[in-house]
Amino acid sequence: MLAALPLLLAFFQEEDFARPVKSFVDVFTTVEREAADPVDSKKVFYEGALPGMMKRLDPHSVFFDPDQFEQLKQMQKSTSKGFGSVVSILPGKVIVLQTQPGSASARSGISAGDEILAINNIRLDYLDMDQLIQVLSQSRNNPAQLVVRRPGNARLLPFTLIPQEMQSPAVERTFLLKQGVGYVRVGSFDEDTGKYIRDAIEKLGGKKLRALVLDLRNNPGGILPEAIKTASLFLRPGQKVLSARGRKVADQDLKVPDDNVPYEFAVSVLINSKSASASEIVAGAVQDHDRGTVIGETSYGKGLVQNVFPLSQNTGIALTTAYYFTPSGRSIQKTLTGTSLEQTTSHAGGEYKTDAGRVVKGGGGIQPDIETQPEAMTRLRMALDASGSFPNYATEFLKQRPAPGVNDKFRARGQLMDRFRVWLADRNIQPGLKQWSDDSDWIEFRLTQEIFNQALGVEKGDEIEAERDPAILAALRAMKVE
Repeated sequence: MLAALPLLLAFFQEEDFARPVKSFVDVFTTVEREAADPVDSKKVFYEGALPGMMKRLDPHSVFFDPDQFEQLKQMQKSTSKGFGSVVSILPGKVIVLQTQPGSASARSGISAGDEILAINNIRLDYLDMDQLIQVLSQSRNNPAQLVVRRPGNARLLPFTLIPQEMQSPAVERTFLLKQGVGYVRVGSFDEDTGKYIRDAIEKLGGKKLRALVLDLRNNPGGILPEAIKTASLFLRPGQKVLSARGRKVADQDLKVPDDNVPYEFAVSVLINSKSASASEIVAGAVQDHDRGTVIGETSYGKGLVQNVFPLSQNTGIALTTAYYFTPSGRSIQKTLTGTSLEQTTSHAGGEYKTDAGRVVKGGGGIQPDIETQPEAMTRLRMALDASGSFPNYATEFLKQRPAPGVNDKFRARGQLMDRFRVWLADRNIQPGLKQWSDDSDWIEFRLTQEIFNQALGVEKGDEIEAERDPAILAALRAMKVE
């Protein structure tokens, strides 16, 4: 490798390129000749010089050594595997909330309320949150031995689960917030996401809907064509969805197809700081064309085009080749200090105007029309959530009152709240009268949600959560459908 370095200068005669390359060659030659320990050239290049050069460009451009590049190719071919269960993860505790019909979990007999105590001889009560998530993630790749505690059964139950290919639908939740007002939560933009969103809207009533809340919070993005299809559900034919610009690629405007037939009901799009890429494309297009109200927090700010280039020696790079801009010309990509983006004038902040002349700010990410924050967590709320009190009590409650006794009208009120407070006291959680009074509405809502999760499924639990969600409530006000 060292012998080949001087040859670089023969290929590049430009002075501004040759000088830094010569300096690099001189440094490496001196280090290899004079360093106290032998120099591993692969380590210097694969772990130092090349990753360092890519990092200086932006956080998303990376160098892949031969092993990493092979892993990337395998990931592109792989399918997601799992056991088909929805769990509540707390420090040292994992409780099953729901199993998908026909999944490995359901076939084995695992059911809502079961507590997983160990996986592959690893006791979960010793693990913190990050360790728990790591163990759960790794267990999905191979057969897993589980030890489960079932409510009302003193004997611990062993299970062996074989992972299977799982469908992970991008549309995670679909329900009516009220008559004629739909809610659709999209977790990612994968293949056919645009179709799945349309199907969800049709299930809720299609063109008969008065309004729709499209929830893109925590959505990291995905496939660009699906973002175009999703935005096209609400925009008129020919309207621009985004532009792509780069130094070595031709400027490109991506528009709504000429034969598009959009929905015409009111729309609100929810975003937060983890909404990125394709999510920001949809939110920015809806905002710039004044098609709906964007609500929540400023989005992540990832608006770039990346291509993977194979290189020699079975290596490769993922390189940013262009940037995305909203219809009004705002850069979606946020400026990052210490990278090449810092000197990119096209990413500077400023004011831009929507179709109706409203001023919107640029400079990276999508800033919402209406800013909302999640409900503040008091000390009591944090203690109840961290201790797992809600799912644990819900499990015990449903042992005494079978799930069929819980319906949509059920709420954790009156005597049930009193019994819950006594249950907490028995476990040394004894909030003061004012603490309990101040948070009683929130406690009622959380306890109801956990009982719904286990008795009726997590979809019903989400419907309860939506009743207090500040962003959803703001969306209903904005669309005048409170």
